[in-house]
Amino acid sequence: MINEMTSIGKIGEKFVAQWLTSQGWQLLNERWRSPWGEIDLIAQQLDINTVIFVEVKTRKSSNWDHGGILAVTPQKQAKIRQTANYFLGEYPHFSNFICRFDVALVHHKPCHQICSQNNDFIINLGKPIQWQGYQLTLLDYIEAAF
Repeated sequence: MINEMTSIGKIGEKFVAQWLTSQGWQLLNERWRSPWGEIDLIAQQLDINTVIFVEVKTRKSSNWDHGGILAVTPQKQAKIRQTANYFLGEYPHFSNFICRFDVALVHHKPCHQICSQNNDFIINLGKPIQWQGYQLTLLDYIEAAF
């Protein structure tokens, strides 16, 4: 079960990374690690000198944590902030950028028909896409979530 959760988590992160790219963000890192934890996605937008640190939660429907948002606890937020500070120490040229902490909530369920592997689809908030054996929906993207 843990391998399945890890796998769907990675798929959800790739899904959100593709959506961010379509929104004009340049992906800097995926699953960036520090001694304090991991940040799922880090992206930049040069025209507004902004770096975002994105926590992605990929969940089935009817879960205990309301689509993943309740799993972004104050303790989790503190670890993400510490990791972001570590990232900025490693890449000081981003230290003058505006930094933002976002949360992406992705819903998943298995496909009951053949799913497309096509990466040229358009991801829209709230609209399901069939990809990598799942039906994925970007339920919400919360800018400046914490």
